[in-house]
Amino acid sequence: MTNFTKIGKKSAAYRHVLILMRHGKAEGMNEQGDQYRQLTDKGLKQSKKMGKAIADMGLVPDIIASSAATRARQTTERLLATFGDGPDVRYHMDLYDHGMQAIMDELAHTKDKHRVLMVVCHEPTVSYAAQWLASPESDPVLLGELALGSAPSSIAVLASDDPFAQWQTKSGLLVATVSPKELD
Repeated sequence: MTNFTKIGKKSAAYRHVLILMRHGKAEGMNEQGDQYRQLTDKGLKQSKKMGKAIADMGLVPDIIASSAATRARQTTERLLATFGDGPDVRYHMDLYDHGMQAIMDELAHTKDKHRVLMVVCHEPTVSYAAQWLASPESDPVLLGELALGSAPSSIAVLASDDPFAQWQTKSGLLVATVSPKELD
């Protein structure tokens, strides 16, 4: 079982924390197209559990930047059911179809006053971004987990004292990865 208190304490040592999250488990296809795929019942439950785990870590975000695709929006809505009205939420289609560049744009436009930024989007963007942003001091076991890809509703937590707008390659310490299987 994952020690959420330990993750929270380790993250608290840094001025800025980025949480990258893959949307919850989604239906295989939707007749309207990929961006309209919805979460399954399992995906809805996973998203709610992950929201509680993030809150237990003391990492309720100041800002959530979410893909505008249906499954990411539904994931974000489930998170908000746990987080309440605190986070400012932004939905962007770029997080659906512009990959790593969209995440870098979110970082660049996040003000220094914001401590915790959460990005909810898709694979392989989540695992690629986490690997790309993780500093060499990051635990190689955690980096190895990212190389396998991120399961639905999984998160990667990165931290740095640098403001988000200054993050580039290898900027944040990979503090933790958490998958829904660790929540059962």
